[in-house]
Amino acid sequence: MRRRAGVGAIQKQKLEQEKYKDKGNEIQENQFEQMSKQLDVFRTNLEEFATNHKHEIRKNAEFRKQFQEMCASIGVDPLASGKGFWSVLGIGDFYYELAVQVVEVCMATNDKNGGLISLSELRTRLIRARGQGKQHQEISQDDLLRASKKLKVLGSGFTVVPMGKGQYMVQSVPGELNMDHTAVLQQATNTNDGCVSVVLLKKNLHWDHERAERACDHLVNEGLAWIDLQDPKEKLYYFPSMFAACIEADASKS
Repeated sequence: MRRRAGVGAIQKQKLEQEKYKDKGNEIQENQFEQMSKQLDVFRTNLEEFATNHKHEIRKNAEFRKQFQEMCASIGVDPLASGKGFWSVLGIGDFYYELAVQVVEVCMATNDKNGGLISLSELRTRLIRARGQGKQHQEISQDDLLRASKKLKVLGSGFTVVPMGKGQYMVQSVPGELNMDHTAVLQQATNTNDGCVSVVLLKKNLHWDHERAERACDHLVNEGLAWIDLQDPKEKLYYFPSMFAACIEADASKS
């Protein structure tokens, strides 16, 4: 008959387990302390780098993007800090100012595009409004995406809608777009004239007639699309927010 472990053996085993646990906690604390020290060194070096390259960060959009990515890799967000060292760089002020200008352009074009504008057209309008002198900072698509994140505090009225292949639309009116609505917009982006039809959606997306028509009708009701009944074969849905992008694409091909 096998003898059960005695009380002394059980207590000894518990003590050993507690020792292992304490040692594990000690190792974790040491590792955490070392990592914290390394991050402090990285932040110090990052601040020195930012000071030495302040002009490039403010003027060069690509350099600014790489700097932001470098900050994000160690958990530093210069845009979230309006005080202290990072406020000296003025990066946060740049994006706040850009966000305000994004709102201004969206409001000015709402009656033409129904509150939906491509990021490329938005960038073109902003560059034109800001002027092209040397004193003005270059604006990239990455800058616009970062600035638009600040507009989330305004609610669902400002949303960036990914369209695939590095393309984005900025929605500046209240209302949620589901996956079907986004898919319709993507199809309109892929056409040469910024329009879709139920037949096209059924063919490309393999939807049934009711699903395609329901998605299009919703976009019409939201003021994001116009109906064209002149085509004798089928009803067409045009997106005014796509017009400028189509014109630019045709101009670049000619």
